[in-house]
Amino acid sequence: MIGLRPDPQQLVGQAWDLVVVGGGITGAGVALMAAQQGLRVLLLEKQDYAWGTSSRSSKMVHGGLRYLAQGDVRLTRESLQERERLLRELPDLVHRHTYLFPVRKGSFPGRLGLSVALMGYDFLAGIRDHRWISARALRQRAPLLKLKQLRGAMSYTDAVTDDSRLVLRILHHAAAAGATVVNYSAVQRIERAAQHFQLHIQDQVNGANYQVSSQKVINATGAWVDQLSNSSPRVRPLRGSHIFLPAELLPVTDSYTLPHPDDGRPVFVFPWHGVTCVGTTDHDHTDDPQQEAYAHEHEVRYLLTLVRHAFPSVQLDRSDVISTMAGVRPVISSGKGLKPSQERRDHAVWESGGVVSVSGGKLTTFRIIALDALKAAGLIDERQYRQLRKQPRMLANAVTVPAGLESPAGAVSAEHLTATLLRWLVAQEQPVHLDDLLLRRTRIGNLTADGGRGWVRTNQALLQQVLAWDEERFSAESNRYDQILKLYYN
Repeated sequence: MIGLRPDPQQLVGQAWDLVVVGGGITGAGVALMAAQQGLRVLLLEKQDYAWGTSSRSSKMVHGGLRYLAQGDVRLTRESLQERERLLRELPDLVHRHTYLFPVRKGSFPGRLGLSVALMGYDFLAGIRDHRWISARALRQRAPLLKLKQLRGAMSYTDAVTDDSRLVLRILHHAAAAGATVVNYSAVQRIERAAQHFQLHIQDQVNGANYQVSSQKVINATGAWVDQLSNSSPRVRPLRGSHIFLPAELLPVTDSYTLPHPDDGRPVFVFPWHGVTCVGTTDHDHTDDPQQEAYAHEHEVRYLLTLVRHAFPSVQLDRSDVISTMAGVRPVISSGKGLKPSQERRDHAVWESGGVVSVSGGKLTTFRIIALDALKAAGLIDERQYRQLRKQPRMLANAVTVPAGLESPAGAVSAEHLTATLLRWLVAQEQPVHLDDLLLRRTRIGNLTADGGRGWVRTNQALLQQVLAWDEERFSAESNRYDQILKLYYN
């Protein structure tokens, strides 16, 4: 298990084989695969684990049907194979889920085109579960869906997860394999010495500066990778935003893939943790990269327009939105001036000055991305690489988390964060701030009407006791959390 946050000064002087910079899904995957090879691994995250893109995705573990439509068979095949692996190995955290693609008269792609694409999709995954749903059956199944020119829908399955919990689970397995992981540890620069690298780090909790040395460094900081890559910029940061709506106002049991009436882009509407999520958008992210991303109002309007168009009997406006969420995709730029949605989603690994950088790719394929990075760093050879890609299991060590914590199907309420669960989270997952607890360890901040503020007030004494906060610290944390919700999640 991850355990308590170590004193960073204890890391100084140790002989690290590998330092992984970045605590999102890619960095977690690299730390896991490296630790399983017997390497002494240290992972450092500037903010909190999954703080960036990996807690703000569309929650899908999927092959990417549109990637197949674009002719990217390799990426689709890899993604589907990894999807099936995660469904087998993490059944409580990754759930197979039904997706419906409504087909209307004159729409593209039609029933035949979708049937052909999904035959290939299922073939690559090694399953067969797509089928046609008639208009009559679809009206019974989805009575709120717009009926005009509706021919029916293609049904297929992908998978859904809680992305930040997936990152934390992989980190737990990495720690069980011997890795050390530390959040709120900012790598400010990397210097190459004769036989090793020297990393200059600032502890974001107490402001102390320290250094560690390592034989190898892998920069897995996602959308922020160019800041430490020692190379020309490679990443085109693209913002994707979502809105969360009350399930009683827009009840859905399946995930819908719906073309937006303004531009035809596919947008997903799906159930998640007891609410309905709508997303995503696709825009160049030009805001300050050091600040949290947030959904701009034109993106919220765009998503509400889709809801009103697809479900015309549902009268929703801005005041019905429980919360918003935005993440920054680390897309490898083609340099061709393409529209954001036309950029490829595969990953890239490169080396400059001895530092191996990795970015891009999908949540689903983090294991493959990690192996590519380890091979580029010379930590595994070609033979090991092929063997590891084919290994039947990824997770070798047993990890136990509290029941119900990880399931994306369960509704979220403040009552779920009991004193017992809070003590476990503090002892095992290194939360430093209230937003760590309420936005990433749990989803109370995203998915409850008050963002968990009432729970914080009611449980002040418990929080102060478990987190060892005095009145001044509690007040500062409460104010900080209120500001985060107001600025980035409203």
